[in-house]
Amino acid sequence: MLSLSRRLVLFINVGHAFDHMFMLIFATAALVMAADMGLTYGELLQLSAGGFLAFGAGSIPAGWLGDRWSRRFMLGVFFFGLGISATLTGLAQGPWMVAGGLTLIGAFASIYHPVGTAMLVAASDRIGRDIGINGVWGNMGIAAAALLTGALCQYFGWRWAFIVPGVVAILFGVAFVALVREDPVKKAAAKKPVVIPRAVMLRVFGVLAVVSITGGVVFTAMSVAVPKLLTERVAGLGDYPAWAGLLAAGIFAAGAMSQLIVGHLVDRHPLKLVFVPLAALQAPFLLLASGASDGWLVFAAFAVVFAMFGQVTINDTMLAKYTADEWRARAFTVRYFVSFGVAAMAAPLVGTLHDGAGFATTLVLLAGFGAMVFLGALLFPLRRQEIVAPASSNVRPAGIDRAIPAERIPL
Repeated sequence: MLSLSRRLVLFINVGHAFDHMFMLIFATAALVMAADMGLTYGELLQLSAGGFLAFGAGSIPAGWLGDRWSRRFMLGVFFFGLGISATLTGLAQGPWMVAGGLTLIGAFASIYHPVGTAMLVAASDRIGRDIGINGVWGNMGIAAAALLTGALCQYFGWRWAFIVPGVVAILFGVAFVALVREDPVKKAAAKKPVVIPRAVMLRVFGVLAVVSITGGVVFTAMSVAVPKLLTERVAGLGDYPAWAGLLAAGIFAAGAMSQLIVGHLVDRHPLKLVFVPLAALQAPFLLLASGASDGWLVFAAFAVVFAMFGQVTINDTMLAKYTADEWRARAFTVRYFVSFGVAAMAAPLVGTLHDGAGFATTLVLLAGFGAMVFLGALLFPLRRQEIVAPASSNVRPAGIDRAIPAERIPL
């Protein structure tokens, strides 16, 4: 029998997979829903705007309730709410009901990141490794969204692409309530926060704000666009959503390995030394993808996905190493509110640009956002104290004056 903490970590990881999978079911289902709804692909993507807005905005009350009430309770609400919302979306009649269902999915999906990530970090001894593993689960959810949705749409219809995962999420909610009956003791509760100079803290959170916004746009846009991009640019996939979904899932699954690699590296090296080379990949390969097709497109898409998934681990590790546990859910709330709130424009933007100018223009624009991520990496401070004095320590780095506790920095 698994211990309480191990059971909890398992549900946290499964929850991350569900979170990203449910948010992206529509991206693949849209390949076949357009004809049923009497809309173009671009018009159909506009229906997802409410879901992505709720995904960002909902993180504020979710993080507050997680800190003030119960992170465990909020994770239970996440499983049940996600399942019920997806099932209702599958039963929707007409575009407005679909839009309402997607908004509900986004609202319940918003619970996961500020609550689940904070729970994971509180129990972690090796932050980079555990965030990396958790990230792989999340990105496997993105891969599953493309693979399972494509197959269910092709063989059973788009409604079942929402209903089947919805029922599974509800069953996991029942299992969570039955197997995790209490909050585990927080390892981080007795740990003292790191003492870090004000200038360093402001620089870190300034960089985090920039890369959360720009990287969030790239992440959401590419997660939504890849299945459609493959059907248009890879010969023979246009009439087979299941095969397009399979190829997209392969790209997402292979790219997810970057989170294991990055998680391993950030436990052993200062963040900047990992951050800069990873960020350097996004803009060049987005530009390559803008004019590529067939094999070159698949290669470029993989490189972009590899970079953007690894970036998520970098961003979460920044917060994990620079905030104390009692503030962590609220810190993750701000990060995901900024990232997902701004990224809410990404899906409608992809649809509008696709219908007006095609994917070439869309990818060139995304390359500009990727260049801003690279600029943020160059501006990030190089601090070797991240390795010898991580955020769970009370060791003051030598030679630092006018230092203040990290948890007192306003986020």
